[in-house]
Amino acid sequence: APSTATTRLCFRRSPVPLPMARRILRLGAPIGALATGALAGASRKASSAAAPEHFDFLVIGGGSGGVASARRAAMYGKRVAIIERGPDRDQHGQRRGGGYGGTCVNVGCVPKKLMYTAAAHFEAAETAPGYGVEMGKPRLDWGALAAKRDAYVARLNGIYTRNLDNAGVTHVEGLARFVAPREVEVAGARYSADHVLIAVGGRPATPPIPGAEHCISSDGFFDLKAQPEKALVVGAGYIAVELAGILQALGSSVSLAVRGAGVLRHGFDPLVQEIINAEIPRSGTQLLTNTQVVAVEKDAASGKLTARLASGERLTSLDCVLMAIGRTPVTAELGLEATGVQLDGKGRVVVDEKQETGVSGLYCLGDASTSGFELTPVAIAAGRRLADRIFGGAADAKFEYANIATVVFSHPTIGTIGLTEPQAREAYGDANVKAYKSVFKPMHFALCEEEAKKPMAMKLVCAGEEERVVGLHVIGIAADEMLQGFAVAVKMGATKADFDHACAIHPTAAEEFVTMGPWGAKPDGQGGIVPTPVPKGR
Repeated sequence: APSTATTRLCFRRSPVPLPMARRILRLGAPIGALATGALAGASRKASSAAAPEHFDFLVIGGGSGGVASARRAAMYGKRVAIIERGPDRDQHGQRRGGGYGGTCVNVGCVPKKLMYTAAAHFEAAETAPGYGVEMGKPRLDWGALAAKRDAYVARLNGIYTRNLDNAGVTHVEGLARFVAPREVEVAGARYSADHVLIAVGGRPATPPIPGAEHCISSDGFFDLKAQPEKALVVGAGYIAVELAGILQALGSSVSLAVRGAGVLRHGFDPLVQEIINAEIPRSGTQLLTNTQVVAVEKDAASGKLTARLASGERLTSLDCVLMAIGRTPVTAELGLEATGVQLDGKGRVVVDEKQETGVSGLYCLGDASTSGFELTPVAIAAGRRLADRIFGGAADAKFEYANIATVVFSHPTIGTIGLTEPQAREAYGDANVKAYKSVFKPMHFALCEEEAKKPMAMKLVCAGEEERVVGLHVIGIAADEMLQGFAVAVKMGATKADFDHACAIHPTAAEEFVTMGPWGAKPDGQGGIVPTPVPKGR
């Protein structure tokens, strides 16, 4: 009789194409009822008594990084399996697994960007009257938006599994637990491989305060059935800034509580910090600095929440308290003590620059590792490079953890790559660093009332006599879309002269990056300028 476990086993592609509906079988279902034709020949019954099924490459975690690495390995003709916990929840209804695509697809980048886009439509209604377009006050159907958003995410989940099928990757659904360095158990069945990648990601952290059970996380944001009229967001990082901005732009009354002097205090240039910390309260969000939430209470009759701050202040009649105070790796349940890998104080697997753990054939990447960049494209690139090195013959292949472009979908958006000005001055010395900046109101708001205009600022941080661009920072409309091209230039080692040599596209905001004064010249130290030579060999 088949196991009654809730794990699902997805069989490897057989020589005969299988109907998609038969690709996934629950072990608790009557397998014999479906195992007919080609499927019967491909099925493999799980048995704890049998020897583990062996693969060339076994990936634990079906997020973007894990899937990318698995598919890449399959392209080299290797026998690959991926284990994904699936979108399950604990007894309190809290998510424990995201499903295929991981955090980014299910409760991160993708659904967040859809909500951000909805907020952008609200902001368009604010600026439209300046151009003679009367749109009236917008009204949001939260339920309809959430349903369409979730349907979009479900479609992406399907694309992920189909891509795995098309690549010939076996996928197993359930919680994996190590029984040896390169062997795991999933609901009684065992799987082993020559090479095993841990790519399980992370989950939102929960503060140890009274009433924490009444709060939601960034995951819970996407479970909201109705728009909160009054919300408190706690946290100073990009997730807190983004979700607070979305709620405020959509019409909620929002407070944002941070324990320091402002938001985005780490890793962002002072110019960006100054503008975003001024713009958040100007836009209508109450920014509460140098404070912490110490308790949350729920009124049984109304369901409303009260948040008590360290200062003694009480925020009442809240519909939602959203904690965005950081993330923790999902490694505690993996049985890593059977592997010999080292963990840091946060539970992340310690790795080197090649994603290697120090245990032969065992690797880790993404949020569960000490790589240091919790970004989906980083995990994808690192996973592909890992497969290139192991299976593709590229002995030196690895992801370069330097000059990584990133964007914050704040209001307005932020884009950044490379060193901040203080970081550059520390690395190269004050005398060897020159910063060029421009602060202005973009033409997009030219005909709008003053209160509808959002600021824009750009900075180039240059180092050395050649003025190589070692940092590029922008805040303002379309910063997210303009950064990618400039990121290529920074990665290639472009100089200020290279930027100046690129003809401006007018009228755009982006042209400020290639026209910063003195254009085509340098200060001569005596109040004048000297021309810079036209770059050669580019």
